[in-house]
Amino acid sequence: MKAGRVYVSRARRGLGWPEAYRLIRQAVFAALETENVDVPCEVNVLLADDKVLHELNNMHRGVDRPTDVLSFPLNELTPGAFDDALCEHDPDSGRCLLGDMALSLERCESQGKTYGHGFAHELQYLAVHSTLHLLGYDHVDEGPMKRAMRAREKLVMRKLEENS
Repeated sequence: MKAGRVYVSRARRGLGWPEAYRLIRQAVFAALETENVDVPCEVNVLLADDKVLHELNNMHRGVDRPTDVLSFPLNELTPGAFDDALCEHDPDSGRCLLGDMALSLERCESQGKTYGHGFAHELQYLAVHSTLHLLGYDHVDEGPMKRAMRAREKLVMRKLEENS
């Protein structure tokens, strides 16, 4: 993939996990590469805690509880068939603006412990998951779309593990 940008910001100081920026960039770029996205793209990532994700989840989805990750795609893309012509582009850089994601670092830590694979794996999994949402994938039911998304997640995570 040609050079892109992953902007990472924190909802507040003191959230910890200084390695989060590097891990997220690796995950986003691995997902884009796996999906054959060969144009420069831009993704914005907000690192937050459960309180912020709870507020965002309630505001944007009407769900009154925290969640691990939220995705806000800017384009309506077809899963597995990236088309740069369907993207909104930054007028200055020309990059395809994919959208935003918000990740709960608290949830990454707790789920990493619960599932036994640790913080780094969970953070990268959620970043991959959200990037796939930005590329048009969804998992609203137990049907073929969810199976396709899970298969792509597994493929990207295998690539990340092979390269670490």
